[in-house]
Amino acid sequence: MNFIPFEIGNYYHIYNRGNNKDLIFIEEGNYYYFLQLMKKYLIPIADIYSYCLIPNHFHLILKIKDKNELPDAFISLKTKLHQPFSNMFNTYTKAINKRHNRRGSLFQEHLKRKPIKNEGYLRNLIIYVNTNPTKHGIGDFSTYEFNSYKALISKKHTLLKRDETIELFDDVKNFKYVCSQNKINLELIKELIIE
Repeated sequence: MNFIPFEIGNYYHIYNRGNNKDLIFIEEGNYYYFLQLMKKYLIPIADIYSYCLIPNHFHLILKIKDKNELPDAFISLKTKLHQPFSNMFNTYTKAINKRHNRRGSLFQEHLKRKPIKNEGYLRNLIIYVNTNPTKHGIGDFSTYEFNSYKALISKKHTLLKRDETIELFDDVKNFKYVCSQNKINLELIKELIIE
């Protein structure tokens, strides 16, 4: 996949899997640590719409913040927008390697990113990402601990762009219905299926 630079104000599907399809989340605490790193490194520069962490891969749907919301270093381009992603994945890899006495690359190649150009594509991705645990037979997406579904349908505090995500489906009731029916146009997203 060619390198696609991040651009201010654009939506992206970010994904990758373990090197040789190995696990990237080896124990439960690894998932929580990954989410902490997302908060530390990505929230300052991006709005998160959905995510799913599966034992051997992950998906993130996000929008790089607009110019007026970014830290000054990114506006002046002193710091490239890919740097927080690089820092996050390097930090995660080093921690997993140390914790589990392993060496080398944790992730397959470079971070994969796909620009999201239209709303239909975005909606399909949101459904795909949130229902991913069921697709892989590791749990019911509606109760899975490490996807964004429960946060999107609740009223509890979240750093996700809940309102903006739900508006794409009109309301919570319809979002729940669409996810439960797993109504995805796979033709729109087939090139993104990495499993």
